Amino acid sequence: MNPSPVQIAGRVLTALERGERIYTAVVTASPDASLVGRRWWRSGRRHGGTLGSPSLDGEVAAALPALFPPRESRGALSRQFDYRGEDRPGTATVYIELHGPPARMVIVGAGHIAIPLSRLGDMLGLRVEVLDDRPDFANRDRFPGAAAVRVIDFRDPFADTPLAPHDHVVLVTRGHSFDYECLVRLLRMTSMPHYIGMIGSRRRVRATHEQLLRDGFTTEDMARVRAPVGLDLGGQTPVEIAVAVAAEIVMIHSGGTGMPLVEKERVVERFFKCREPTGGPSSRSAG
Repeated sequence: MNPSPVQIAGRVLTALERGERIYTAVVTASPDASLVGRRWWRSGRRHGGTLGSPSLDGEVAAALPALFPPRESRGALSRQFDYRGEDRPGTATVYIELHGPPARMVIVGAGHIAIPLSRLGDMLGLRVEVLDDRPDFANRDRFPGAAAVRVIDFRDPFADTPLAPHDHVVLVTRGHSFDYECLVRLLRMTSMPHYIGMIGSRRRVRATHEQLLRDGFTTEDMARVRAPVGLDLGGQTPVEIAVAVAAEIVMIHSGGTGMPLVEKERVVERFFKCREPTGGPSSRSAG
């Protein structure tokens, strides 16, 4: 059975209500005219419909992780896929859409750094959720723009905050023990968040890693954690530290290097190094 556009839209709404990502696909061109207009959807392990060929269904499903990075919550594109038809091989053009809830920034710890970090996360288009065990800190007055503010128990910090692979978790708690409880939970998840960052001095981060090793975690596990979190911008204030964290998130998601653009492009060295002034006296000698 070929799902109708209305049925596909219903599937999308159901997935979004569950907080899940869903991919939909439709064949827009094919040498086999019977495939054109065939529809297919996939959400987690659930799927329905068909693009008219098991081979084509499999090719599209296998390509999804590369076509839509984990951080993406919306997207649409057309791609050509080779498939094996009943009579002969062919190439079909498939239009694919991704629908999903916005990627989240889950800030664990509601201290001074969390306030500007929450604002920056919202500006980046992330759904911001703030967790802390102190009601005086985890409240709407301090985080009016956050989508959710929860008072938690650090013994099970994510009990009411199920995490997804496209989420970002930033640990800015007030103590080493709280960081550790969160990290253990995160590293033991079957599908960990795309970004895990932990604030802390070199000493604090080293102590956390040593404890992880004692508890059976590997260096590969530890490498999944951005600690200390953020880019080296030299900032010291809560706002400056929050900017460094937000900058690292943008860098990772956009494939940047963190290098200053003036050093990367080197416009003067590449285009003007051997050129002399053609006008009057330089500004350096003027006056």
